[in-house]
Amino acid sequence: MTKNLLSIKDLSASVADKPILHNVNLNLEENTTHVLMGPNGAGKSTLGHVIMGDPSYSVDNGSITFNGTDITDLTTDKRSLSGIFLSFQAPVEIPGVPLYSFLRTVCGLRPNLKSSAKQFRKRVTGLANQLDMNPAHLTRELGVGFSGGEKKKVEMLQLLLLQPKLAILDETDSGLDVDALAVVSQGIQAYRESCDGTLLIITHNTRILERVNVDKTHVMVNGSIVANGDAKLIDDIDANGFEAWEKAAG
Repeated sequence: MTKNLLSIKDLSASVADKPILHNVNLNLEENTTHVLMGPNGAGKSTLGHVIMGDPSYSVDNGSITFNGTDITDLTTDKRSLSGIFLSFQAPVEIPGVPLYSFLRTVCGLRPNLKSSAKQFRKRVTGLANQLDMNPAHLTRELGVGFSGGEKKKVEMLQLLLLQPKLAILDETDSGLDVDALAVVSQGIQAYRESCDGTLLIITHNTRILERVNVDKTHVMVNGSIVANGDAKLIDDIDANGFEAWEKAAG
């Protein structure tokens, strides 16, 4: 029997007293790939940030259980260390912090990822090459001067380096050209093959899903999950969009 890695029950959340999520119920099983789709403004990214514990959002009702532990009130850093990863739709820039030093520090906080400097350098360089990323970028300031595609490659590098139990990819395909999209898809596939992790891909575009084996698809409209299905649901969305669900939701 497949075990749920993440269980969201009756979750409602808001930002600045504005309700966004309404009684969301969602289960993500171990070692599966889920897709959360919906029109712009549906609340998809909000759900990702609430799972990650973003303090900008308030949980008004419900619970989030991860790997058997209630994390509803857990801080973002503790959720990260427990094995949750969130890639950003618009990755931030951090001047003065070299990418390599950032990655080394993040891994140093995780006992299972500690290694010698030589081993770490070899692993990071190997992953950079795998993602067709210039290793020289590792010495640059985090995100500063990077193109949109390069920033997304850095996110994929972190994903493969940290090997989280749950990876939430928020609009990772946003603004990417065909070549960069192929690299991101390659990173997603490498993650699924290298560890028994669970993926939640948040998107409103089906392009990134063409090279991904999807187990379950969920549709969100107006802050609520309105449909659940398998990968075939993606084809329906590709052909007909979200109009029917938007009309039904009022």
